[in-house]
Amino acid sequence: MNSRTANPSITAETIVEFCRFARERGLPVSVKETLGALEAAAALGPGRTDDLRFGLRSVLCSSMEDWDLFEECFQAFWNDTSEVSTPKQPHVRDTRRSEISVHTARSMITSGSSGEDVSSEQEGVQAVAGASIRERLAKADFSTLQQADMEALEQIALRLFRQMARRLARRRRISTARGQVDLRRTIRRNISHGGEPISLRFRERRPRPHRLVTLLDISGSMSPYSVFLVKFLFALQKHFRHVDTFLFSTSLVEITPLFRGRRLRDALRDLSQLPAGWAGGTSIGGSLREFNQFHHRKLRSGDTLFLMLSDGWDTGSPGVLAAELARVKRQVRRVIWLNPLLGLKDYQPLTAGMSAALPHIDVFAAAHNLESLLALEKYL
Repeated sequence: MNSRTANPSITAETIVEFCRFARERGLPVSVKETLGALEAAAALGPGRTDDLRFGLRSVLCSSMEDWDLFEECFQAFWNDTSEVSTPKQPHVRDTRRSEISVHTARSMITSGSSGEDVSSEQEGVQAVAGASIRERLAKADFSTLQQADMEALEQIALRLFRQMARRLARRRRISTARGQVDLRRTIRRNISHGGEPISLRFRERRPRPHRLVTLLDISGSMSPYSVFLVKFLFALQKHFRHVDTFLFSTSLVEITPLFRGRRLRDALRDLSQLPAGWAGGTSIGGSLREFNQFHHRKLRSGDTLFLMLSDGWDTGSPGVLAAELARVKRQVRRVIWLNPLLGLKDYQPLTAGMSAALPHIDVFAAAHNLESLLALEKYL
């Protein structure tokens, strides 16, 4: 094979076809390896035939036996003297069906669009790639994401947040293990048994849904996280009947009315106009004191979950923070504090404010990526 042969343009469909061709001849090529071949070809771009051959061999072969078989398949699939983009018939399809080149293979995988004729293997490749991308984005720290990744993550996140909110809003089923016997439901349940009460049903007091009060820190140190966390709180607000939402930096601002019956885009536009102290200083203790003075009626003992989202950097007195959070704790069912910095490997809550708050926190968890926010469900 001529190593100088150019590879000016090759379709992603051709790469998939070659992987299928190699698998039919005994090379262990699964969807995972096919995905790797597409990524390798996209990374290499136009170049020499040998570059593509070495790139494909590196992801499709795991032993010397595979190498030998790969060489035979590569030689058989493509002409010895022609360009790589001209495979022998009948192994390649009509490339006019797909205008996608190797340069756009990755975007094909991501978007799930590969032309008019999409094979089942290509669909499998796209599904694996989509799952891989979702997994990567779910684990990525919000502060490290590029704008394009952030937009993709938001689409994934809002759907998952809505699913989580719906699960949390569902009523609990009738108990089968305790309480007073429900005679009517017991009879109906046992009609097929001739009326014999084989399976009992019990009454249970319908639990009141928890009330959720959330305070989000939008100070400068929280800037990499606060915008995404606002969208997280918007999703909760849309699917819970009793949610009160506040923003704070050096002072407290309630945004509950802005979230009700609104689209996210409209809510964010109005939020941007609020004099809420975006990216300003931080007074956690002072903001909590303001909450306790003017909004304490929103706390109902026994059914309120108090959710604080902050990195704990406080310019005020640690004593004020501790006293005000202790006052909140006495009135609610649980205090949950989500700290984005907790996702850092070596983070320790050693700042004066965070240390003062810890004794009054029931749940201390991370909030640096999508995965950590979804984990909140078990605490709610």
